[in-house]
Amino acid sequence: MTIDLEALYVDLHTHPELSFQETRTASVAAAHLRDLGLRVEEGIGITGVVGVLENGPGPVVWLRADMDALPVEEQTGLPYASTARGISPAGVEVPVMHACGHDMHVTALIGALEALVATRTEWAGTVVAVLQPAEEFGAGSKAMIADGVLERFPRPDIVLGQHVTPLPVGTVGVRPGTQMAASDGLTVTMHGRGGHGSRPHATVDPVVMAAATVMRLQTIASREIDPRHVAVVTVGSIHAGLKHNIIPAEAVLELSLRYPDDETRERVLEKVERIVAAEAQASGALTPPTIVNDHSLPPTINDPAPTARVSAAIDAALGEGSVIDPGMFTGSEDVSWFARDAGVPLVFWFWGGIDPALYAGAVASGTVESVIPTNHSPFFAPVAGPTIEVGVTALTAAAREFLA
Repeated sequence: MTIDLEALYVDLHTHPELSFQETRTASVAAAHLRDLGLRVEEGIGITGVVGVLENGPGPVVWLRADMDALPVEEQTGLPYASTARGISPAGVEVPVMHACGHDMHVTALIGALEALVATRTEWAGTVVAVLQPAEEFGAGSKAMIADGVLERFPRPDIVLGQHVTPLPVGTVGVRPGTQMAASDGLTVTMHGRGGHGSRPHATVDPVVMAAATVMRLQTIASREIDPRHVAVVTVGSIHAGLKHNIIPAEAVLELSLRYPDDETRERVLEKVERIVAAEAQASGALTPPTIVNDHSLPPTINDPAPTARVSAAIDAALGEGSVIDPGMFTGSEDVSWFARDAGVPLVFWFWGGIDPALYAGAVASGTVESVIPTNHSPFFAPVAGPTIEVGVTALTAAAREFLA
């Protein structure tokens, strides 16, 4: 029986789940893999799923898709828009949305497996489907590796993966070398001395300290990194205080840092530490600030030779000119841990999910940045049908390129 992939996508989109909470998503995906005849195990790395399709001697190709959603309130207006709620790691109820397209990734992977099963007389080898949790935490791949995914299942000869993005449908973006940036997520706590809002002179105000720190951090990329290089320093959240007339005892900043290589990473981290410490000292803080590294992700690096093969295979499958070099993305991924720990090549690419006419109009008017929603936006919604088809075709073509 043919899988209704669009219905599967709508179902997953309507029922998003937060990182390491993807129990329903995992169950739905595992059921489809079993229906296709794969050997399936669940609960790998807490909520991960692995399916194995053996088809005689030959290479082992891993196909990876991530499953988790984000704490975002959907505003797409779609008839199948998510109204789901979830509980964050902090114990707070939050809205949940597939604002990064992981529902599309799962759907395309299942569609590619269906195509591979249907054509198994034309290829030989082993396909391992890896449905990974907690990509948004940057922790899912490591959790699966810690749970023995590289030892318990056929070890890969190559790892392949793809990500939907705001390119026009029918366009695939892939490049050799660094495809996505490395990143670190830091939690910075500025320690002050709390007191009454009417007596600021008797306190050390961490709110002012944090505000000065945020502004000074912006000078790292603009004034301390060579303009020819790439670096991003983003303060994603600030938390301080509970009432208007209380100066709190501390302020917490959450930082997202991005860079293309280890050398730039070391420079940025050193500058962040220097600025945070200096602003605390300038404010008269009696306790030095604390910096905790919540996650660290390596750059996503595509091996050149297999990337050339993937590019040619996808271009042939979708039509000449479908594949472009999109440049390096400053977003980050944890997919590369699978390839790095296995010591094998990785190829990771992007495929478009935006209506081509809408995209062309935005390009013509110079409004791409303001009109086309990006990943993590509450308005991000790939055009379901054609995006699924292209994702299935691209992933199938790439897998077949390496199967005997």
